[in-house]
Amino acid sequence: QVQLVESGGGSVQAGGSLRLSCSVFGYTYNPSCMAWFRQDPGKEREGVAAITYDGRTKYGDSVQGRFTISQDISTNTLYLQMNSLKPEDTALYYCAATYGARESLHASDYKYWGQGTQVTVSS
Repeated sequence: QVQLVESGGGSVQAGGSLRLSCSVFGYTYNPSCMAWFRQDPGKEREGVAAITYDGRTKYGDSVQGRFTISQDISTNTLYLQMNSLKPEDTALYYCAATYGARESLHASDYKYWGQGTQVTVSS
Protein backbone atom coordinates (compact mmCIF):
# COMPACT_ATOMS: atom_id res chain seq x y z
CA GLN A 1 0.00 0.00 0.00
CA VAL A 2 1.45 3.35 -1.08
CA GLN A 3 1.71 5.86 1.75
CA LEU A 4 2.49 9.54 1.39
CA VAL A 5 3.63 11.86 4.19
CA GLU A 6 3.89 15.60 3.62
CA SER A 7 6.00 18.07 5.58
CA GLY A 8 7.30 21.63 5.30
CA GLY A 9 4.14 23.67 5.62
CA GLY A 10 3.96 26.74 7.79
CA SER A 11 3.22 30.43 7.96
CA VAL A 12 5.01 33.01 5.85
CA GLN A 13 4.52 36.60 4.76
CA ALA A 14 3.57 37.48 1.21
CA GLY A 15 6.58 37.39 -1.07
CA GLY A 16 8.27 34.69 0.97
CA SER A 17 9.15 31.10 0.13
CA LEU A 18 8.46 27.62 1.46
CA ARG A 19 9.50 24.14 0.35
CA LEU A 20 7.15 21.22 0.83
CA SER A 21 8.35 17.63 0.93
CA CYS A 22 6.47 14.37 0.45
CA SER A 23 8.00 11.04 1.46
CA VAL A 24 6.64 7.99 -0.35
CA PHE A 25 6.54 4.54 1.25
CA GLY A 26 5.22 1.07 0.62
CA TYR A 27 5.29 0.77 -3.16
CA THR A 28 6.67 -1.98 -5.35
CA TYR A 29 6.83 0.02 -8.57
CA ASN A 30 7.44 3.76 -8.79
CA PRO A 31 4.24 5.74 -9.40
CA SER A 32 3.91 6.94 -12.99
CA CYS A 33 3.01 10.42 -11.85
CA MET A 34 3.00 12.40 -8.63
CA ALA A 35 1.45 15.75 -7.92
CA TRP A 36 0.67 18.49 -5.45
CA PHE A 37 -2.88 19.66 -4.90
CA ARG A 38 -4.32 22.27 -2.56
CA GLN A 39 -7.69 22.92 -1.05
CA ASP A 40 -9.31 25.70 0.89
CA PRO A 41 -12.42 24.95 2.96
CA GLY A 42 -15.51 25.21 0.80
CA LYS A 43 -13.55 25.05 -2.45
CA GLU A 44 -12.68 22.28 -4.87
CA ARG A 45 -9.29 20.60 -4.70
CA GLU A 46 -6.98 22.38 -7.14
CA GLY A 47 -4.11 20.81 -9.05
CA VAL A 48 -0.91 22.75 -8.40
CA ALA A 49 1.84 20.79 -10.13
CA ALA A 50 2.53 17.30 -11.44
CA ILE A 51 5.65 15.38 -12.40
CA THR A 52 6.01 12.06 -14.19
CA TYR A 53 8.51 9.38 -13.31
CA ASP A 54 10.66 10.47 -16.26
CA GLY A 55 10.56 14.14 -15.21
CA ARG A 56 7.85 15.77 -17.31
CA THR A 57 6.10 18.55 -15.41
CA LYS A 58 2.83 20.44 -15.58
CA TYR A 59 1.70 23.46 -13.56
CA GLY A 60 -1.56 25.11 -12.73
CA ASP A 61 -2.00 28.56 -14.25
CA SER A 62 -2.07 30.29 -10.87
CA VAL A 63 1.39 29.02 -9.84
CA GLN A 64 3.21 28.92 -13.18
CA GLY A 65 6.56 30.68 -12.84
CA ARG A 66 6.44 30.79 -9.03
CA PHE A 67 6.35 27.12 -7.98
CA THR A 68 8.68 24.31 -8.99
CA ILE A 69 7.96 20.60 -8.58
CA SER A 70 10.84 18.15 -8.37
CA GLN A 71 11.61 14.64 -7.19
CA ASP A 72 14.49 12.63 -5.82
CA ILE A 73 13.83 9.07 -6.90
CA SER A 74 16.79 7.75 -4.90
CA THR A 75 15.16 8.92 -1.65
CA ASN A 76 11.53 8.50 -2.76
CA THR A 77 10.81 12.18 -2.07
CA LEU A 78 8.67 14.71 -3.90
CA TYR A 79 9.24 18.45 -3.46
CA LEU A 80 7.38 21.68 -4.14
CA GLN A 81 9.43 24.86 -4.02
CA MET A 82 7.08 27.81 -3.60
CA ASN A 83 8.40 31.32 -4.22
CA SER A 84 6.74 34.73 -4.34
CA LEU A 85 3.93 33.43 -2.19
CA LYS A 86 0.62 35.28 -2.15
CA PRO A 87 -2.21 35.25 0.41
CA GLU A 88 -4.34 33.37 -2.14
CA ASP A 89 -1.84 30.48 -1.96
CA THR A 90 -3.10 29.78 1.56
CA ALA A 91 -4.50 26.23 1.64
CA LEU A 92 -3.99 22.68 2.80
CA TYR A 93 -1.48 21.15 0.40
CA TYR A 94 -1.70 17.46 -0.49
CA CYS A 95 0.73 15.09 -2.14
CA ALA A 96 -0.78 12.47 -4.48
CA ALA A 97 0.40 9.52 -6.56
CA THR A 98 -0.98 7.45 -9.40
CA TYR A 99 -0.02 4.53 -11.62
CA GLY A 100 -2.33 5.50 -14.45
CA ALA A 101 -2.29 9.10 -15.61
CA ARG A 102 0.60 11.16 -16.86
CA GLU A 103 1.11 14.86 -16.03
CA SER A 104 -2.43 15.11 -14.72
CA LEU A 105 -3.77 17.91 -12.53
CA HIS A 106 -7.13 16.20 -12.09
CA ALA A 107 -7.72 14.90 -8.56
CA SER A 108 -9.86 12.04 -9.88
CA ASP A 109 -6.80 10.57 -11.63
CA TYR A 110 -4.99 9.97 -8.33
CA LYS A 111 -5.55 7.01 -6.05
CA TYR A 112 -3.08 7.65 -3.23
CA TRP A 113 -3.12 10.76 -1.04
CA GLY A 114 -1.26 12.16 1.93
CA GLN A 115 -2.91 13.83 4.92
CA GLY A 116 -1.91 17.34 3.89
CA THR A 117 0.25 20.14 5.25
CA GLN A 118 -1.04 23.65 5.92
CA VAL A 119 0.42 26.68 4.18
CA THR A 120 -0.64 30.11 5.39
CA VAL A 121 0.47 33.31 3.65
CA SER A 122 -0.22 36.60 5.37
CA SER A 123 -0.36 39.97 3.66
